[in-house]
Amino acid sequence: MFSKACEYAIKASIYIAQQSLQHRSANVKDVSASVNAPVAFTAKILQQLCREDILRSIRGKQGGFMFDIEKQKAVTIFRVVEIFDGDGLFTNCGLGLHKCSSLNPCPVHDDFKVVRDGLILMTHKYTFHDLALKTQNGLAWLK
Repeated sequence: MFSKACEYAIKASIYIAQQSLQHRSANVKDVSASVNAPVAFTAKILQQLCREDILRSIRGKQGGFMFDIEKQKAVTIFRVVEIFDGDGLFTNCGLGLHKCSSLNPCPVHDDFKVVRDGLILMTHKYTFHDLALKTQNGLAWLK
C-alpha cells in the first residue's frame, strides 16, 4: 500500500523515537539494520525527515538522529506518508480513474472509500510517541 521509502521512513521514525525515549541517538547503520533497509537508502530517508523538521541530526562521533519527545507526540503517521507518498492514497480512485467520485463512481468506489477512510483514521490516530511506546513495551515489533 505504501511505497518502500514510506515504509522504511515510518519504521525508521518509530525506531529513532524509541531510542530517543531512552535518551540515545541512533546512527544510520543501526537504523538501517533495525528496519532491514539498505544503508544508503536509509540515509536518504533520514535526510528527508530532517529537512521536513521531523528528526534532528546530531553531528560528531556520538552523533546520530533524534526524535524530540514533543515532536513525537505531535507527528502522526499521516505526515510521513504525506511526505513520501503524497496524499493520493487518501484521495485517488482505487482503480486509478481520473474522474471517479460519488457522482461518477468506479465499480469499487464504495468499497474502496471504506478502506481509504479507515486508512485516513488510522494514520491520523497514531503519533510516533504512541508507536515508540508500543515497541518499547513489547506490544509491537518492527521486524
